[in-house]
Amino acid sequence: MQRAHASRSDRSRALTASTGRHSSRVLIALSFLAIYVIWGSTYLAIRYAIETIPPLLTAGFRHLIAGSILLAWGLVHGKRPTLAQWRASLVLGFLFFLVGHGSLHWAEQSVPSGIAALLIATEPIFLALLIALTQTKRIPDKSTMAGLVLGLVGVAVLIKPDPVHPHGSLIGTLVVLVGSLSWSAGIVMSRRSRLAGDPLMMTTLSLLSGAAMLLLVSWLTGEARGFHPADVSLRSLYGLLYLIVFGSLVAFTALNWLLERCSPTLVITHSYVNPIVALLLGWALAGERIDLSVLLAAFLVVSAIVLVRHAEG
Repeated sequence: MQRAHASRSDRSRALTASTGRHSSRVLIALSFLAIYVIWGSTYLAIRYAIETIPPLLTAGFRHLIAGSILLAWGLVHGKRPTLAQWRASLVLGFLFFLVGHGSLHWAEQSVPSGIAALLIATEPIFLALLIALTQTKRIPDKSTMAGLVLGLVGVAVLIKPDPVHPHGSLIGTLVVLVGSLSWSAGIVMSRRSRLAGDPLMMTTLSLLSGAAMLLLVSWLTGEARGFHPADVSLRSLYGLLYLIVFGSLVAFTALNWLLERCSPTLVITHSYVNPIVALLLGWALAGERIDLSVLLAAFLVVSAIVLVRHAEG
C-alpha cells in the first residue's frame, strides 16, 4: 500500500514538474513572439503617433501611463519599491528610455520606420562589443569584428545621398545609432542592477524614471509649445495607445522577464525579426519605399548579426 501511495506521489510530482516545464516553454515562446513581432510593429506606431504629437512628449507620456499601470498593479500585490531600486532605475531609465527611445521617436520625424528598425538592428553588435569590453575583458574575435564591419557597411548603404528619398539624413541616422548603443548598454547594466531578479520592478521603475526624464527634456526644449490635445488625429491617438499597451506594457515586460531566464545575446535576437516586420508594415501601410539599397542594407545588417551570434556560441 505504501509503495502504491509513493508511486502515485512520484507520478503526481513528475506530472506537476512536466506541466511547469511546459508552461515555462509556452511563456518563453510568447515572450519571444512579443519582442519579435510587437516591437517590429511599434516603429510604424511611433511614426503615426508623432504625426500630431511631439516626439519626446509621445515617448514620455507613453511610458508614464504604462509605468503607472504597472506600479498600481504591483502595489495592489504587495510590492513596495525601495530607495535603492529607484536609484537603480534612474540609470536604466536614462539608457533605455531617455536616450534609447527618445532618440528613436525624435529621429522618426525624418527617418522612415523601416529604416529606423534596420538601424536599431545594430544592437547585437554593440552588445557584443560592450560585453567584450566590460565582462570578458578581451578583444572581440574575428567573427565579431567581421560582423561589426558588415554592420557599418549596411549603415553606410542606408545613409548614402538620395535626392529622391531624403531618409538618408546623417543626423537622423546617427541619432538612431546612439539610441541603439544606449539600449545595448541598458541591457548590460540591467543584469548588474539592484533591480535584477525582479522583472516587474525593473520594468515599472525604469519606465517611470525614463518618462520623467523624457517629459522634463520635452519641457526644457519647448517642443510642446503650441501643442493642443484637440489637434491630435485619431491615427496618432491609436498609435499612442498601441505603444502604451503593446510596446511598453507587453513587450518591455517580456524583455525583462526573458533577460532573467536567457542570455542577453539570445534575447536580443529580436533584432533579426524587428526590421523585417517594420519594413513590411512601412511598405504595406505607410507607402515607405523598399528599394535595392534597403534590401542590401537589410542583408548586410542581418548577416552582421549572424556573425556576432556565431561568435557568441
